[in-house]
Amino acid sequence: MENLPQLILDLALILFIAGIMSIVFKRLRQPVVLGYIVAGFLAGPYMPYTQSIVDSASISTWADIGVIFLMFSLGLEFSFKKLFQIGATPFIAVACSLFCMLSVGFVVSQCFGWSRMDGIYLGGMMAIASTSIIVKAFDELGVRQQKFATLVFSVLILEDIIAIVLMLLFGTLGEGKGVDGVGLLGSLVSMAFYLVLWFLLGLYLIPLFLKQFKDILNDETLLIVSLSLCLLMVVVASFAGFSSAFGAFVMGSILAETVESEHIGRLVSPIKDLFAAVFFVSVGMMIDPAMLLLYWKPILVITLVMLVVRSMVETFSFLLGGVGLRMAMQCGFCLAQVGEFSFIIATLGIRLGAISDFLYPIIVSVAVITTFTTPYMIRLAKPLAEWIEPRLPARIRRLTAPRNVGSEKVHHSHQWRAWLGKMYLPVLVYGVLSIAVALLMYYYAYPFIQHWIPAGWDRRVMLLLVLSAESVFLWPLMFKNVLEESNVKLWYDPQYNRAVIFAMWLVRVLVAVLILIFSIRAFYPSLMAVGVGVLLTMGALWLFSRMYRKQIDHMESVFFGNLTSKDKQRHSDVPDYMGTLQTQDIHLADVVISPNSSSCGKSIRDLNWGRMFDVHIVAIIRNGHHLNIPSPDYRIFPDDRLQVIGNDENLKEFIEALDKSVIEHEQSGDTDMQLYQLRVDASSSFVGARIADCGIRSEYHCMIAGVDRGAGQLLHPSPDLILLQDDVLWVVGEPGHVRRLRIPLCGSAQVQS
Repeated sequence: MENLPQLILDLALILFIAGIMSIVFKRLRQPVVLGYIVAGFLAGPYMPYTQSIVDSASISTWADIGVIFLMFSLGLEFSFKKLFQIGATPFIAVACSLFCMLSVGFVVSQCFGWSRMDGIYLGGMMAIASTSIIVKAFDELGVRQQKFATLVFSVLILEDIIAIVLMLLFGTLGEGKGVDGVGLLGSLVSMAFYLVLWFLLGLYLIPLFLKQFKDILNDETLLIVSLSLCLLMVVVASFAGFSSAFGAFVMGSILAETVESEHIGRLVSPIKDLFAAVFFVSVGMMIDPAMLLLYWKPILVITLVMLVVRSMVETFSFLLGGVGLRMAMQCGFCLAQVGEFSFIIATLGIRLGAISDFLYPIIVSVAVITTFTTPYMIRLAKPLAEWIEPRLPARIRRLTAPRNVGSEKVHHSHQWRAWLGKMYLPVLVYGVLSIAVALLMYYYAYPFIQHWIPAGWDRRVMLLLVLSAESVFLWPLMFKNVLEESNVKLWYDPQYNRAVIFAMWLVRVLVAVLILIFSIRAFYPSLMAVGVGVLLTMGALWLFSRMYRKQIDHMESVFFGNLTSKDKQRHSDVPDYMGTLQTQDIHLADVVISPNSSSCGKSIRDLNWGRMFDVHIVAIIRNGHHLNIPSPDYRIFPDDRLQVIGNDENLKEFIEALDKSVIEHEQSGDTDMQLYQLRVDASSSFVGARIADCGIRSEYHCMIAGVDRGAGQLLHPSPDLILLQDDVLWVVGEPGHVRRLRIPLCGSAQVQS
């Protein structure tokens, strides 16, 4: 027998137990993630009655790969554009709940006498809910299309970003010996710098690459290319001092803006599922039953805090965001659980030695318990709100009434906000690109120049190259959007605007000058050299402004073309009234048509859903293509994703009716199509009849492939062909249907197959 490596034996054990547990938990209608954790516990070193994993270090490496692909898949479902379109309510809710839960977690840890780092990590883990568990609960309860669910999904998107930031910040805390505020601020600035830089470069170059090789990118090639880009960004992020998970998320978010994002997501999904299973199994392997018995009190307290305190905190946060009490409670009660990100944060803390070993099994236990309670919390929210609301004092009811935060806009202040965005977005974008050019050329091009060019001239050549490359981005940094029509209106209305506008523009010029000083001092630190360099560069910018403007316009057209290519492919010309409707009780919901639905093949006019349920189809998404505002003659096909508009009650009735319209096919055990030869008997009623009049297709669900009359060739079975005695028909059909056809066709003749 061949000696297998221990890693293969361990993987066989892990996947075997994980497979059994996934089936068990699917049958119990529980999240598969819990099954993987149980599988890890069974295969771990603390379970004496089953075979244990031997090569735990290699399994840990596979778990790291699982985290990478989890974050990559999460990035593929993320969109920076959507982040700025979700409104103020989710931002307010997340900011409030994050501060409160970090504080609550720290207080709980201090009550048990734990370290400060334990408290910081605990607060971070308690602040992040579980996207997968909430989505599953929504699907099982049939509330995914309701309006409050849309708000919850927006909050989950923001919490995922918060989790990435927390992982970065916790990583900077090192061994937990102290919290350096300046270091944390520097890490945040560094993360923002690299995030903007990678997003700009990635969204500029990657769509061009995918478009160039579109004809040869089949499923296999696209999968390999996507995974290589993911791992490349992981390596780059690691060299820049960030976690591998952060790099994977960034690359996923870049690819999410391309037209191939949905295709890539489908290809990566099986790989993500495999490695994610290994990761969650590794989570279960770290659970020590003795530790759980020892720390049952903290587990109980933290669970109660999550169910009671976090529900109240989230409800209050959504109230601050402007929604009513009923919807605030529905949203808040959904988020009362510990999510998968907490496992990743806890793993990070263990590896850094920043937290105590007992915190890991505690947070996993709380996650398991709150996963089971999530559906009950969602069910409880609405009736509890309906019971509480009428019992509140009138003044409190007015305070908790829904309101549109930020919906009332003063025209003049709105103009100023739009102006500030146009004035300072170029500072962020082109400032980052300018600094990146200087850093890249100094650290990578300068050593090469020093090797090939004599001393003295190397600095001059290098400085000339740096300033030439930077000047392309310094021009739009100072002048982009300055002379737009909207800015000119503010300049003349009223006149005291001029001082403010001029001062704001001087800030842009000052930023450009500071970048120039930073670049020149790297080669010539004297003040005279810096002054001369700044003046010469400014003069060059003025002389070559037209050339720079053309280059920037071309680069921006390519970038924004890539950024909007996904929307253009979808023909996303959503009607103007849609934004208004979404602020009311009416909202959009996505519904997928089952392949077995009786609606398949019927037109929108025939289905008459508008009259029956008071819902309307605004788009049909089919194979990645969007058919917006479809005509009544459009037909519905299997696996179509419909974007339907209506209120919560109408959408619920519509979805329930769709679920009931699924056709249940009885399987007889032998339904394969087969080819038969049947002879037309003299006593058959089909003798002398046309094929079209025999009902072979309509009544017997069979098809004649040919008619053999002994002439050496098969006759084409046209509908008008008259059947004669002793004709041999080549019939295609299911065995049961052919047996029914044999009775009128053959009488007592034998069936030959």
